[in-house]
Amino acid sequence: MRRIVVRVKPQSKKNSVEKDGDLFVVRTTAPAHEGKANDAVTKLLAHYFNIAPSRVTLVRGAAMREKVFEIDD
Repeated sequence: MRRIVVRVKPQSKKNSVEKDGDLFVVRTTAPAHEGKANDAVTKLLAHYFNIAPSRVTLVRGAAMREKVFEIDD
């Protein structure tokens, strides 16, 4: 298991995951409302790491733009 720091950009024009040093920048078309952006980021990270979404866990920062996720690879 490893932990990664993610900066989320909700309501973007497209979905993408980019690595910027030790930080991951995730853009999602989902709004930051009722956890929709968090769910979308979880799925985007799972696709990026080629693992099941159930193996990506939000550890810290549910209501913040900068979050910590745990990746079980």
